Amino acid sequence: MKKLFKGVHTMEELIENLTFQEDGLIPAIIQDYETKEVLMMGYMNKQSLLKTSETKETWFFSRSRNELWHKGATSGNTQQVVKISADCDRDTLLILVKPKGPACHTGKQSCFFNPLISPEVDTNEHVIQKLIKRIKDRFAQPIDNSYTTYLFTEGIDKILKKIGEEASEIIIAAKNDDKDELIWEIADFIYHTLVLMQAKNITLDQIYAELTKRYNGQEGDTK
Repeated sequence: MKKLFKGVHTMEELIENLTFQEDGLIPAIIQDYETKEVLMMGYMNKQSLLKTSETKETWFFSRSRNELWHKGATSGNTQQVVKISADCDRDTLLILVKPKGPACHTGKQSCFFNPLISPEVDTNEHVIQKLIKRIKDRFAQPIDNSYTTYLFTEGIDKILKKIGEEASEIIIAAKNDDKDELIWEIADFIYHTLVLMQAKNITLDQIYAELTKRYNGQEGDTK
């Protein structure tokens, strides 16, 4: 019987404690660390998993070519590894990554773009993370006719002016007891705040950490 992960320190030992299939492979689900979108599923053997750990980029084993392959080696769409976890049976991996481009060879962000069953209304889960990613993309690679690009081009004073305007419009909508307008203005305020955070290199994780301290009573008052 394999020993538990607890107390295991080296990657080689961790790999030995995984349950590989008879062909020596283990399924690996790749998920975007920020948006939580599932990007792809591939197979790894011990060697590709070790290279993934060493390089901090995903490596897989191609069953059709019978060889290792480095994701993005040709396209440039590499995946920076943030975290690797195994499931309860230790026979499937979940790898959180920061992708540097689309995961799918078709050019789609995710390989899972063929819905079989879909909700009547699209889920709003993780929309903040997706919005942050788009804002980061516009900051790094400006594009024409983009309002976000326009804000970054105009600079911090323009961004701050918009935040001030949106804050005032929130107050007006609330005083007028117009719920739909209030929702609209709060959404505008959140968007412009996220733009400011990008401009000032502040991450959502840092905001979460501050709120966590307050929630736990370490600082401030959120009780």
